[in-house]
Amino acid sequence: MKVDRRRFMSDLFAASTGASFAAISAPALARALVQDAPAPEIPKVPGVLAVNLKRRRKVTGGPVIVEETVGKWKASETAIIICDMWADHPCAMAAHRVDRMAPRMNEVISLARDLGVAIVHSPSSGIHHYENTPFRARVKRAKASTPPQPIKSWCYLDPEKEPPLPVVDNVSRINNGVTGCDDPVPRLLPDCDRHQHPAIKMAGYDVVSADGPEIWNFLEQEGRKHIVLMGVHTNMCVLGRPFGIRQLTYLGKSVALCRDLTDALYDPRDEPHVSHKRGTEMIIEHIETHWCPSLLGADLTKVEPGSDHVSPASKA
Repeated sequence: MKVDRRRFMSDLFAASTGASFAAISAPALARALVQDAPAPEIPKVPGVLAVNLKRRRKVTGGPVIVEETVGKWKASETAIIICDMWADHPCAMAAHRVDRMAPRMNEVISLARDLGVAIVHSPSSGIHHYENTPFRARVKRAKASTPPQPIKSWCYLDPEKEPPLPVVDNVSRINNGVTGCDDPVPRLLPDCDRHQHPAIKMAGYDVVSADGPEIWNFLEQEGRKHIVLMGVHTNMCVLGRPFGIRQLTYLGKSVALCRDLTDALYDPRDEPHVSHKRGTEMIIEHIETHWCPSLLGADLTKVEPGSDHVSPASKA
């Protein structure tokens, strides 16, 4: 078994500056060795989530009809993907909203993880920060699986399935700056910190990846057919990434957007000149109409009473 020597030596150096060598060396060695260990699958435990799904349906010549149903999802068949919840963002207002959202998101995924839900962290462009972690090793060792169609590097607006987005999000108010930013004076920040927000913890059987085929392999290995997207930004990466709503829908997954743990990148100075909050709601409504239902984070934090018990038949 090969040791990750660079990480091991780094841990030994850290140990020499603080706690005793004896106290640090064994955990350091274990962490180095785990890179070459087989990737354990998440235990399949009983438990059924009762998720309240909201969809919208357009009637020709009539109003949009809001439909609410209750989906019964096995926790062992459910996964959460956290999209681009970076520690910083070129748009300061976007970073502020991520700061506000991250603690609640961590609470939701922590409770869902305890129920047996799989957690995928996807801070795009920041994955290299996690290369020497078991969370990267685990996803890279997932069994290869052929998707039903090629996985795209980006899924653009699909005119066969959806009209143009209801907000304008392609205006930049500074050269080479981020579009859709509602900062009064946008900033240039090409090298912002793309670590995942520190309030969102990685633990247990979690994985970290922004690679479409890697995530597909993991989801298939773990038997996860119900996928919840949360994170930012609703009108951009949440829809378009190779692990986003459009791509997962094309791949035949049962997809849902967590509507209270997402945010759009929209500037009220642009059409339709509504508040940022209303702009985000309009994007969510677009997704509910043309792509997938939405749910609330609270739906992922508990199972139906008794559904997580071992049945008498299984003991026989």
